[in-house]
Amino acid sequence: MSTGDFQFLLFLGTLLFMIGATGVLIRRNPLVIFMSIELMLNSVNLVLVAYGRALNSLAGQVFAFMVIVVAAAEVVVGLAMVTRVFRAEHTLDVDRLDEMKD
Repeated sequence: MSTGDFQFLLFLGTLLFMIGATGVLIRRNPLVIFMSIELMLNSVNLVLVAYGRALNSLAGQVFAFMVIVVAAAEVVVGLAMVTRVFRAEHTLDVDRLDEMKD
């Protein structure tokens, strides 16, 4: 992998992470927040794979696989929470939710 390709992948990963972080900080819809978190996790995967490729190591791919597993668990738990909150409160505005009640 050439140095230019590696720098481009690092720049792209950084840009995607910043877009995801902006989405988490600005948006109030929990589904958009979860999608922004997924974008941030995928940008980290891109950087991990780029470093693994640059160092001729499989460690980057192994760590990226672990991040994918964590992201899948996050989606399951997050969607369950969104469903529960919507059924209880009939809103998805995270500013109006103080705590989850039975």
